[in-house]
This record gives sequence, C-alpha cells and structure tokens, in this order.
Amino acid sequence: MAYVSQSMKKELAPGIKAVLNRYGMKGSIRVRNHSTLCVTVKSGAIDFSEYMRGEAYIDVNEYWIDTHYSGIARDFLNELLAAMKGPNYFNDDDAMTDYFHRSHYTDISIGTAWNKPYTYMPNSIPAGLKVDTNKAAYIV
Repeated sequence: MAYVSQSMKKELAPGIKAVLNRYGMKGSIRVRNHSTLCVTVKSGAIDFSEYMRGEAYIDVNEYWIDTHYSGIARDFLNELLAAMKGPNYFNDDDAMTDYFHRSHYTDISIGTAWNKPYTYMPNSIPAGLKVDTNKAAYIV
C-alpha cells in the first residue's frame, strides 16, 4: 500500500528543491491523502505554453513525459520525477492480477487549475549584472 508521510516529504524535499533551483523554477511540495507526493510548479524560466493548449495549468502524466515533452521541459520533468521518487522508491504493481504495491504515488502539476496559473518568467538579467554569491556584499 502506498504511503508517504511528512517526514518522508522532508527527506525528499532537498533533492526536489535542488532540481527546481537548477532550472530556475518555483514550486511547492505537499502530501495528498497520505499516499501521493505532489509538486506544483508555480513559475519559472521554462516556457510550457506550447504544452498548455490554452489552459492555465497542466497535470503531467509521468508515464508520457518522454513522448509529450521535449528539450529542457522534458529534462526538467524527468529530473523532478526522479527526485520525487527518491532512493527508497519501489513499484511492484501488477495490473494483470489487480495488485498494486508501491512506496508512494507522484503527482506533478504545472500551475493550479482554479486560481494561480503557471507564470513564465524568462531570465533576462545579463550575466555581468548577476550577484556573485562568493563575494562580500557592500551596502552603500
């Protein structure tokens, strides 16, 4: 039986946040019904408009990522899914015998359906103007 707890979410969160930060995305992590780990991507530097087809959000089907998405969107979603599964993920499902046994389910949403659509925020700051985190900051 699939089960994910708040402590499991806390263990997986650093890996998920690392993937979000690597691609310049903002999102939230939550647990739904004690069985599903959900990530909602709210805004970021990846343009998902060609996949939205006029909708404000996308419910990503994890089994069709490689065929429905391309380029950086596909790479991001695959890395995010791998981070959501984590090192202890297992899936012993057998639909032929109606036997479903896995560590937990995963759900990825790009935007939310009812109130907050995904916001595409391309990074337009030139590299020369970005803050260098290795240098000391001087406030004038």
